Amino acid sequence: MQKIVLLGLAGALGSLARYGLAGLVQRATPGTFPLGTFVVNVLGCLAFGFVWGVCENRISLHPDVRVVLLTGFMGAFTTFSTFTFESLGLMETGQWMAFALYAGGQLLLGLVLLWLGLGAGRLV
Repeated sequence: MQKIVLLGLAGALGSLARYGLAGLVQRATPGTFPLGTFVVNVLGCLAFGFVWGVCENRISLHPDVRVVLLTGFMGAFTTFSTFTFESLGLMETGQWMAFALYAGGQLLLGLVLLWLGLGAGRLV
């Protein structure tokens, strides 16, 4: 139960960090390009990789703590970091077809389903 509560709190903090940083960046830049989301996603990748690398080589974190940090906080901050981490794993193991299907499939299917969902939502 404690792990679930900590996971939820970390998720709440990740969401607040995402909202705050994305909003700050977006307000500071002119135009309509979603730079706030872009910055959150790429910084999330950097942070995810850093935490994973530190845990892998320097610090032995309890698996529950790693879940709270990576799934809770980083998962709420950006799921793009998880997507890129898993994509890199497929690339590093030479699973090029799986990588292409995973990365390309999510992008294409995500765009198509977003478009369909948007259309359905506009009909309601």
